[in-house]
Amino acid sequence: MCGAFCDLICGDYCKTMEQTEKNNKTVIGTILIIIAGCFWGSMGIFVRRLGLYGFSSIQIVSIRVTLAAVFFALVLYIKDRKGFRISQKDIPLFLGLGIGSILFFTVCYFTAITMMSLSTAAILLYTSPVWIMLMSIMFFHEKLNRRKLIALILAFAGCVLISGISGEGMTLTGLLVGLGSGIGYGLYSILGTIALRKYSPYTVTTYTFVFAAVGSWIICRPGDMFNKFSNATAPVALIVLCCLTALITAVIPFLAYTLGLESVEASKAGIIATIEPMVATLIGIVVFSEPLTVMSGIGILLILSAVIVLNLKQKV
Repeated sequence: MCGAFCDLICGDYCKTMEQTEKNNKTVIGTILIIIAGCFWGSMGIFVRRLGLYGFSSIQIVSIRVTLAAVFFALVLYIKDRKGFRISQKDIPLFLGLGIGSILFFTVCYFTAITMMSLSTAAILLYTSPVWIMLMSIMFFHEKLNRRKLIALILAFAGCVLISGISGEGMTLTGLLVGLGSGIGYGLYSILGTIALRKYSPYTVTTYTFVFAAVGSWIICRPGDMFNKFSNATAPVALIVLCCLTALITAVIPFLAYTLGLESVEASKAGIIATIEPMVATLIGIVVFSEPLTVMSGIGILLILSAVIVLNLKQKV
């Protein structure tokens, strides 16, 4: 009798400890995704600085992903050299992550910027949580509960208000390209979750960016890019800027986001990451003295509300 009672108590204790550990991992994962969004939000600073050297958008993308691949490879070499081993049958998965997601969404996004207003392109990019949620339901059988739906609506509305409501110059081609950026952006969460079932976050990020870098060199006009490096008046400062761009806008955020995906559902992670435009707006205000409009202020509050709703313990 006493033995059965002790087993019951121990069983309940173990379950409580497991749940506590799971909750702690979820909290840490959420914080990592928020950190990723904050670092992504700083991208405008580096893109504008590199643009002053005459690099095109695609060339900036190539610089970013190539150096990021080098950084990730160094981290993987230090952390776990065996992590360089991947199965041949998983190469299509990493091709999907590197070219189908990272490179595809970036090219689509920058193309959309040339075809429509920046605000409209940003809104179409941040349809990504919708695509993540739909793909998560389809592939991972995640449940679409009321809390996720409310958070999704709040986050998307916040992105719309921050980016500005505009449809100037919209064409069917532009719409499809813009939606393509959102789908490609969201695809990282789905394919990344699948890859993490077999490989470490360090292996996933390394091979993702290696394939993205290889793909980028096909379209970046490397000869022209090298000429701009050789003709730079301050080449050392340019190299430092390029390294910082890769480290701050790619290495740190993508590693943090991938680590976060280990304990946070893909659909939830996609919504939390929408703090990126909020951070970008705040940086624009502080660094570039851009005005804070009433709509942007409301949008920031809506995005913060979405993150809070997702992390409420009680059911909504």
